[in-house]
Amino acid sequence: MATLDPADLQAVWLTLKLASVTTLFLLLIATPLAWWLAHSRKWYKGVVAALVALPLVLPPTVLGFYLLLLMGPHGVVGELTTALNLGRLPFTFYGLVVGSVLFSMPFAVQPIQNAFEAIGKRPLEVAATLRASLWDRFVSVALPLARPGFLTAIILAFAHTVGEFGVVLMLGGNIDGETRVLSVAIYNHVEAMEYSAAHLLAGCMVLFSFLVLLGLYLVGGRSARVTK
Repeated sequence: MATLDPADLQAVWLTLKLASVTTLFLLLIATPLAWWLAHSRKWYKGVVAALVALPLVLPPTVLGFYLLLLMGPHGVVGELTTALNLGRLPFTFYGLVVGSVLFSMPFAVQPIQNAFEAIGKRPLEVAATLRASLWDRFVSVALPLARPGFLTAIILAFAHTVGEFGVVLMLGGNIDGETRVLSVAIYNHVEAMEYSAAHLLAGCMVLFSFLVLLGLYLVGGRSARVTK
């Protein structure tokens, strides 16, 4: 019976760490961005929305390739991080975080944006008549009402990061204990014809994916019952 070796366990831990950090950063970035997209009437709103959704249709290797060039020694970001004595981001955990945040952005922004749009203007207008400030309206009214959207965003962003392959391989390579995540570990086992280990890791991914979908359906069903 196949068991997880220390390298596989390290890959699992690194994947969970990457997904957790990425989800946290996505919530910090996606919340104000989703709020702006839900309420803005600027002419360039469509451009911003298209850029946010671009990873949905862009091959992950293409995104990873251009991020590698951008953060490399001759890229704008690479030159900036080098000048600030921060080192280079490619083939580091922090580079994986940057790539994961950009690649999973639509999975966090769109559910939160949809939740904000579903609230409508009426609850916020009522709160304004009670002399609630814009911040109070956002924290006390918008955020609680948009909770199902936030739960969906958290689940999707975390799960999407766990399943990444192309972006993390292009940006991080295959460094044991540093950038080798679960999807890359599965690829290594298949390439080495170690199918028992690959089956074990892949089976865990299948179970995880099923639990993610089940969680989404439960969140969606619960929010639908609340709105009735």
